[in-house]
Amino acid sequence: MVFYHIPVLLRESIESLAIRPQGAYVDATFGGGGHSRAILEQLGPEGRLLAFDQDSDSRNNMPDDKRISWIHSNFRFIHSVCKYHGMHQADGILADLGVSWHQFDTEERGFSFRFDALLDMRMNRSSEKTAANVVNEYAREDLASLFSRYGEIQNAGALAGAIVKERSKHPLNTSGDLCKALKRFMPRNAEHKYLAKVYQALRMEVNDEMRALEGLLHQGLALLRPGGRLVIITYHSLEDRMVKQFFRDKTEAGLIRLVNKKPIVPQEREISENTRARSAKLRAAEKCGEEEHG
Repeated sequence: MVFYHIPVLLRESIESLAIRPQGAYVDATFGGGGHSRAILEQLGPEGRLLAFDQDSDSRNNMPDDKRISWIHSNFRFIHSVCKYHGMHQADGILADLGVSWHQFDTEERGFSFRFDALLDMRMNRSSEKTAANVVNEYAREDLASLFSRYGEIQNAGALAGAIVKERSKHPLNTSGDLCKALKRFMPRNAEHKYLAKVYQALRMEVNDEMRALEGLLHQGLALLRPGGRLVIITYHSLEDRMVKQFFRDKTEAGLIRLVNKKPIVPQEREISENTRARSAKLRAAEKCGEEEHG
């Protein structure tokens, strides 16, 4: 297996799942398979694991183990897809929402501004919408909205206007085209941080990430058996805010109880070994039984 990804908060996520050897589990973001392998180590012969990933490249990382099945699907449909595959209830669901190293470091995928590649950013390469479609076809108001909402960029309106003006001269099809159009808006000595926000916003729009996360939370809770656990690792404030609010609402409704009241974050040693883990936050909740919430 070629290098694909370093699993983040591996020990903490497995401990948060509280794995039962004969249980049924879902890795909603298979990626390089690091979390899945750790789950399999805790499962007995009768245990089962369904591994979701919308990126077909990840299938190459599948371990040779009859207890795991790889599913080419977005996790937003987790309940219905698991039922289709015979898993009507799960003992635990894990989702690591980070973009894999493989996706960031594969030039033609277009996830990184380090390469002058085509603006793609699709997690699922069979999807039609690319980042180039967004920057070349969205109205100025829609561009401004997504840069403000998903990138939390303060000058989103001016940024959108510059893109519209530049694309009227020629299409913005590559990272080089886009970066040239944005050059005068980048804060001095903070160009990379600014571009990271722009690229995050575009990636989230292309892959409809926030609505997918909302689907995962609601369908995941429905899929869990009483006592089952939902473990989510987020990497930016928008995701974490949604998970935190969902857990708060369901806790107040008596449907779940928090496993950890405060998010678990990586220790300094993990961050030094994997700098991309530095913004990770893990939240976990356990589904209550029927008698606990009436």
